[in-house]
Amino acid sequence: MHNHSSLFTLYSSLFIVAILIAGCAGPSIPDNAQCVASKPSIYPDYTDVTLPANLCAPNFMVKEAQEVVARFTVDGKSFVFGEDNKVIIDDDDWATMRDAARGKSIAVEVFCNDGNTWKAYAPFDLYISTDTIDPYISYRLIQPSYVAYEDISLAQRNITTYDESDIYCNRLVQTEANGQCINCHSYQNYSTSHMLFHMRQSYGGTMIVDGDKLKKVDMKTDSTISSGVYPAWHPSLNLIAFSTNNTMQTFLIKGRGKIEVFDTASDLILYDVDNNTVSTIVNDSNHLESFPIWSPDGKMLYYCDAHFEYAPNDTTSKEKQVIARYSEIKYNLLRRPFNPQTHTFGEAEMVFDAASRGQSATLPRLSPDGRYLVFALGNYGCFHVWHQEADIYLIDLQQPDSIYPLKGLNSTMSESYPSFSSNGRWVMTDSRREDGNYTRPYISYFPKTAAGQVPQCRKAFAVPQKDPEYNTLLTKSYNRPEFMRQPVNISPKEFAATAKTDAVKAKYKK
Repeated sequence: MHNHSSLFTLYSSLFIVAILIAGCAGPSIPDNAQCVASKPSIYPDYTDVTLPANLCAPNFMVKEAQEVVARFTVDGKSFVFGEDNKVIIDDDDWATMRDAARGKSIAVEVFCNDGNTWKAYAPFDLYISTDTIDPYISYRLIQPSYVAYEDISLAQRNITTYDESDIYCNRLVQTEANGQCINCHSYQNYSTSHMLFHMRQSYGGTMIVDGDKLKKVDMKTDSTISSGVYPAWHPSLNLIAFSTNNTMQTFLIKGRGKIEVFDTASDLILYDVDNNTVSTIVNDSNHLESFPIWSPDGKMLYYCDAHFEYAPNDTTSKEKQVIARYSEIKYNLLRRPFNPQTHTFGEAEMVFDAASRGQSATLPRLSPDGRYLVFALGNYGCFHVWHQEADIYLIDLQQPDSIYPLKGLNSTMSESYPSFSSNGRWVMTDSRREDGNYTRPYISYFPKTAAGQVPQCRKAFAVPQKDPEYNTLLTKSYNRPEFMRQPVNISPKEFAATAKTDAVKAKYKK
């Protein structure tokens, strides 16, 4: 009996070990899958995209499948992943594959089980660029509630990992009696050592980080429309160009649009951080000026300008006149030379006459080398996030007549707010391509272009999430995504403490 008992114990132990080994073996490739000629329909769509050399793993799912297994192969070595209908790639394995494939590609084969049969789809490639990307992006997370500000936050995300954290959150100062909106974060040369964001309503003011100093400023003066709204930090000087805006919104009851956001007045101002002074750049009452941006050398200020005159004999309010004629408002792209020594501006120059084409150009951004200008182009107005037809266009400033859409970046839904990475190799935009309602950040590779070739973006991809289902469940939009070289190190609590203090009043300088 003693021997039988020992054998029973031994066999039981071996059986348990076998079960554990089998459970740790991971997914396997089905050997009876039916071949399908088409590529798989994965979410997010990473089929045949070009990815940065330092991006986190592009996890994906197949929504219609019950089980998914994917095989990744590079240099003859394969890795297999799959759990239910998702492909969650091990971080260490991804780093191994990505580094081995730099300048080449990873072959991906996807196998799906719909509950009855396994199907083997046509393989696709993940191209790994030799170019890296800025490790951080930041954005405002906002619910599409139009008037409720309680849950707005300004967040930062490490895109080499999946780590996201708050820069600032309204919940830290929000009360039932006092609401607040935060918007329009900006950095000097992608650096968070000089940055800002704006607060409206309760605790209103502009939060400015100037090296090791943090202050809250009120830029509203008797000579300006409002506080600073849409900002652009000069690339080398402690100067910030702002638009000042009287912004309104109206809800639509006909057509596909839900809301129209517009300005009844807007000018451009210059804020001197060191001297706490505000001066006017341009304030033509028959023009709406907005969305300033500096050239990388700091010698030119680009902005948007729409000619709009109120009817002199119309007794209705300016707001009602704009609502009645909002489709007439079409913005052109202008620029003014700037003298860094005297802080003075020259006369306006036309860069792109969109209005003559019956269109409206907004949100210009320049590549770090100053050669390319990207912008959002729609049929009218300045808030193209609400305009389904809006796409991102590019101008080669060395060939000013070269104006065309960035097809790899655009979709059938609205694209708005483009920006370049600090090395100029990646373009990011807000896109509503997924459902037409929520904006998500999409990134596209912008390779160097040989002489005589037209520069163009590669196929855009969604910023990866650890759980690929995350964005389908998130009822917030990503607003104004910006590249950053490093994270913001000031804590949300420190921002909140400063937010509760009285703002320093800026002085107007003629």
